[in-house]
This record gives sequence, C-alpha cells and structure tokens, in this order.
Amino acid sequence: MGQNGGPSAAELDAIEHEMPLILAEVEELDVQISLLDRTPTEMDQRRLRRARNKVLATRRTLTNQAGAASPGVA
Repeated sequence: MGQNGGPSAAELDAIEHEMPLILAEVEELDVQISLLDRTPTEMDQRRLRRARNKVLATRRTLTNQAGAASPGVA
C-alpha cells in the first residue's frame, strides 16, 4: 500500500495491466446473472459462450505477455 493508505503506483499499474481481463470477467458474470431466472435460449447460450471465449482469450494474451516479459521462465 502507498503511504497515504491507497494503492501504490506498482499496484495501480498491475490493475491497469489486468483491466481487460477484469472487464471480460464482469461481462461474463453479467451474462450469467441475466440467465439465473430463465431457461437460456440459443441466443443466450451464444452470448455466454462468446463471453467465456473472450475471458479465455484475454487470459491467454496476458499470460503470453507475462511469458515474453520473463524469458528465463520455461
């Protein structure tokens, strides 16, 4: 934590770096919440599948970026 009790610059940078994943996960959660009280239609299932795929693609991108940043890790 920073001196004023808030997040440090490094913590803010980490959050900013992970923001695409956070937003993709929120989008997926929104779709899941919308489907809690009804039977999903084919369109709903597609929305959920797209949201899940977006989360996976974003995780893959962040993982690849982290791997490129630390080439000594196998």
